Amino acid sequence: MNELTLAGIFSGSLWKIVGSTSAFGLFILCVLTFMSIVSWVIIFHKWRQYRTVEADNLRFVQSFERARSIADSVGQAKSAGNSPVSKIYLAGYSEMTELWDKKNQGGALQEKVHRLDNDDFEVVEMTMEKSLAEQMGILEKKVIFLASTANSAPFMGLLGTVVGIMESFWAIGERGSASLAVVAPGIAEALLATIVGLGAAIPAVIAFNWANNKLKFINDFANNFILSFIAKAKKEVQ
Repeated sequence: MNELTLAGIFSGSLWKIVGSTSAFGLFILCVLTFMSIVSWVIIFHKWRQYRTVEADNLRFVQSFERARSIADSVGQAKSAGNSPVSKIYLAGYSEMTELWDKKNQGGALQEKVHRLDNDDFEVVEMTMEKSLAEQMGILEKKVIFLASTANSAPFMGLLGTVVGIMESFWAIGERGSASLAVVAPGIAEALLATIVGLGAAIPAVIAFNWANNKLKFINDFANNFILSFIAKAKKEVQ
């Protein structure tokens, strides 16, 4: 955007274009503006959410690795409310203790303690993977709106562009003149719709790719934790 364009915008030319835009063009601009605002709200929300999740996940895993036994991390997990990994841990620990209690009903009255076998640990792992899927579903909420904006905004801008050009040709036909004064309003409307469409789509594309990378990292981090949990559990109760 050159200096003349910027000067035109700040001198009020932009508002003149909006003021002379057709009802359909205004509808397109309003929809694109709404999509852009919502996208930016989602971007800032997800940035804060993922930053908190990563910090809490790392803090909990470090605490888990320092703990002498799996049970020692229960208190830390319950206090780490923003950590998906802590919720996965609680799901796995709860399932493991439930399986242990079923195998050892009566506790000290039994002569032999029945330890968990590989089938039991498969159940625990599936429970943790189910919890992981639920947590990832929570983290993925609203990200789809970014993809929808990235895919639809350019086409909506193109639709506004086509309508603006059609109005220019219609004005030429009605007035019988192709002068700049006749075609300029429609062309300006068309270009404005294109600019707003791209302005909504480009940040959404970048943010959607960024969010997907963050989600992949969190998912891989949680999967690694599940493997660590199962390995540590087997050493304790198998």
